Amino acid sequence: MKKLLALSIFVLMLMFLAACGGEDTSSNDDNVNDEDTKENSGEDNGEWTPSESIEVVAPAGAGGGWDTTARMSAQVLTEEGLIDQDMGVVNKEGAGGAMGWAYMAEQEGSNHNLFVSSSPILLVPLNGQSEYGHEDFTPIANVIADYGAFAVAKDAKWDNLNELFEDMKEDPQSVTIVGTSAPGSMDHIQFVRFAKAAGVDITKIKYVSAPDAGGVTQVLNGSADVFSTGVAEVAEQVRADKLKVLAVTSEERLDGEVLSTFPTAKEQGIDETFVNWRGFFGPKDMDPAAVEYYENKFKELSDSEAFANVRSNYGWNEMYMGSEEYKQFLDEEKENLKSILEELGLLE
Repeated sequence: MKKLLALSIFVLMLMFLAACGGEDTSSNDDNVNDEDTKENSGEDNGEWTPSESIEVVAPAGAGGGWDTTARMSAQVLTEEGLIDQDMGVVNKEGAGGAMGWAYMAEQEGSNHNLFVSSSPILLVPLNGQSEYGHEDFTPIANVIADYGAFAVAKDAKWDNLNELFEDMKEDPQSVTIVGTSAPGSMDHIQFVRFAKAAGVDITKIKYVSAPDAGGVTQVLNGSADVFSTGVAEVAEQVRADKLKVLAVTSEERLDGEVLSTFPTAKEQGIDETFVNWRGFFGPKDMDPAAVEYYENKFKELSDSEAFANVRSNYGWNEMYMGSEEYKQFLDEEKENLKSILEELGLLE
């Protein structure tokens, strides 16, 4: 009996040890599977993070507002350690941004492609020059506010915006306006809005496009009278005493040694402003977790001292909007621009 009892106890111990060993194996397998899932999804502790380098597209040539915003943002994001992956900026220029947007449309569903844009992504589709608009992409965050300027040659007969508009009220086509963007896009529309507020017949305004940054040259050689552009594009020419700025489109005067000398249209009695917002988008169907990741990173960018210095250097103002607020802003701004284009006969 004693031998039988000892054998029974021995068998029970073996069964217990086997059961324990089976549980441990199952637990280890589950841990391995969890780690594999996290690695494959690019997640860390439940949050999405980029698993490869990030391509940032500037849908224009080097040196302009889109290019500068893309490059300075990418530089600060990487140098400040806000994003660990490399961020390469590429230029996809042509058709007022439409070539870059067509390229981005091909990246649908990607979490590693971004692009910078501004008002033309609303205006260009409205005037029929692009099949892609902001609805075809994923708004992520707006990061800055830039402003326009209306500049003339240093020896031009106009010393303020009212003098210019008085001449244009009498004969709108006697004055040639030049801008970098196409007719019906940003440089054209920002000037039209102020002319309309001053009582000029905007349907008769003579606007020409100089897409290769030739606006300054045309004003200086007399083939155009007024350069409608961004403040950063004329600051150096003013400093060199070649151009003078009749007005900027901001609510108040801008900060900076040169920029603070530029008068606003409002202080000249013209009740109008125009902000050139610039922000970042992703392709259509970007993963919501990736959108949240980039949205947070651009907020950190906007709040950083390093990017505050960038804004100061370029005369930009802070204008952060997260994804949902940005989308609502874009929808409303598009409706506002429709009426101007319709009046000009440029709405498709």
